[in-house]
Amino acid sequence: MIHPTAIIDPKAEIAADVEIGAYSVIGADVRIGSGTRIGSHVVIQGPTTIGRDNQIFHFCSLGEAPQDKKYKGEPTTLEIGDRNTIREYCTFNRGTVQDAGATRIGHDNWVMAYVHIAHDCQIGNHTIFANNSSLAGHVIVHDHAILGGFTLVHQFCKIGAHVITAVGSVVFKDVPPYVTASGYDAQPHGLNAEGLKRRGFSADTMLQLKRAYKTLYKSSLTLDEAKVKLSEQQKECPEIGVLLEFLNSSTRGIIR
Repeated sequence: MIHPTAIIDPKAEIAADVEIGAYSVIGADVRIGSGTRIGSHVVIQGPTTIGRDNQIFHFCSLGEAPQDKKYKGEPTTLEIGDRNTIREYCTFNRGTVQDAGATRIGHDNWVMAYVHIAHDCQIGNHTIFANNSSLAGHVIVHDHAILGGFTLVHQFCKIGAHVITAVGSVVFKDVPPYVTASGYDAQPHGLNAEGLKRRGFSADTMLQLKRAYKTLYKSSLTLDEAKVKLSEQQKECPEIGVLLEFLNSSTRGIIR
């Protein structure tokens, strides 16, 4: 299962059925779970933990030191969950002690080629990162978000659940759940209706979320006034609670 040209540090912990391709390098303090397949010319440094049944394609660099001038060699981590697809030339860095100390990628994510995930990013489950999308440090991406190709996200921004960004978007503020965003800098362009339909949201829920979007973006209310109205709407549609919780936790302000 391991190509004879691969270099594996004896301190690495690798499940018996892991596949590792030619010329890949696995450093110390790396743990790789069962069923994971690693292509050729992949470099994984530790401390890094990779779960089960991931597929990591050729020429990726995972678990390298963060690109942060404050980093002084502290033993921070990269944590990758289960069943993720990570395509060619991706770079995921470890965390920093100034934040979580860990960069985390959840389960069932689809990460296309040339994606960069910087230090201390926290990625949920079932996300899609299209080619060349990049996250600066400390970014949070919630479940089922989709970043279009060449999307760039500024440090400390949050991307809400079920968000979709258009190709070439540049995100400088938080993007609330369910929203379609595009532009430089990114602006809201309606509800991610197609994505919500594909994930089984009912027609009634969709109607309620469209009303919530209008409250937030089309009613000429201040953000505080909109949150009061959304609190009332939440009583009829629990999914609005996800939006309200996000708004209350935003630190950079939302696209608006």
